Amino acid sequence: MSTPTGEQFALTRTSGNRQSRAIITELAAGLRALSVDGIDLVETYPDTALPPYGSGIVLVPWPNRVRDGAWMLDGSAQQLDLTEAPRGNAIHGLLRNTGYRVAERSDDAVTLAATVFPQHGYKFQLETTVRYALTDDGIAVTHGIHNVGTASAPVAVGAHPYLRLGDVPVEDLTLTLPATTHIEVDDRLNPVTVTAVDGTGHDLRAGGRVGDLQLDDGFGGVGSGATHRLTAPDGRFVELSRDPEFAWVQVFTNRKFPRDGELGLAIAVEPMTAPANAFNSGEGVRWLEPGQTWSLGWGIRYSG
Repeated sequence: MSTPTGEQFALTRTSGNRQSRAIITELAAGLRALSVDGIDLVETYPDTALPPYGSGIVLVPWPNRVRDGAWMLDGSAQQLDLTEAPRGNAIHGLLRNTGYRVAERSDDAVTLAATVFPQHGYKFQLETTVRYALTDDGIAVTHGIHNVGTASAPVAVGAHPYLRLGDVPVEDLTLTLPATTHIEVDDRLNPVTVTAVDGTGHDLRAGGRVGDLQLDDGFGGVGSGATHRLTAPDGRFVELSRDPEFAWVQVFTNRKFPRDGELGLAIAVEPMTAPANAFNSGEGVRWLEPGQTWSLGWGIRYSG
C-alpha cells in the first residue's frame, strides 16, 4: 500500500531479553517510530499522514531557518525558496520533501541516500546518506555529506525527533539541557542576539518540568559529550547523545501535536550543527571542499 511517506523500513534487534524496534520512512529519511521493550521513545503518527511538524525528519543542508531565504555568497545575493511562508523564511533545508533511496539494509539497520541538486539559492550538489542502526537500548544515527560539485559548499546538519518515554505524560517529564547560551529571536523566530542562560528561566542544566516550559527556542554552548535528557518521576530516562559538531539544539514544546485523534503536548529536541540563520551569520557552517566528505552522528538511548 502506498503511503504519503513512501516505503516504511521496519527494523528489529533482539539481544538477550531486550528488543528494540524502529520504523524509518522513505520521505525525508524520517524516524517515525522507536521503542525499546515496547516503550515508545519518540512520537509517532499514522502511516496515512505526513510527518506532523517535521516529526523525525532529516534537516540538510541547513537546520532551522534562513531569514527571508536570503544570504550572500562571494558578494552575490542568493534567494532560497520560502518554505515557511507565514514567517517569510526558508526552513529545514532542501530534503524534507524528498524520497530517499536504499543504499544498504539489514534486519536492524538501514542506510538511505539522497541527492541535493543545485537549485534556487543553493548552487551546490551534495550526495547525502543517513544510517539508522538499532542498539540494545535505542538507535544510533550517522549522517554522511559528500560534496560532488566543483565549488566549496556550505553545509549544516540537523534532525527533528520528538522524544517521549512510553506512557509517562510529557508534561511530567523533566528536561535537562546542558546548554550555556540561549538564542533570543524576533517575531519570525530569527536570531537577534545570544545571551548566557545563567540566572534565567532558560537555564535547564539542572532540569525543568516540561509542562512548565513554553519553548520554540535555540540553545548553544553544548559541551562535548553532553547529552539532552528527559527523565520520568520514577527515574527512568530517555536521552539524546550527539557528536561534538552538534553544538546547538532547538527545543519545541508543541502543544498541538496530533496524537490519537487529539492535540496534545509533545517535545522536539533537535540536534543541530548550526543555529538558525547560519548562512548569514556563518556560525557553525562547514564548508566542504569538492570531493570532501563529512560524517557525524547522534543517537537516542533508554535507561530504565
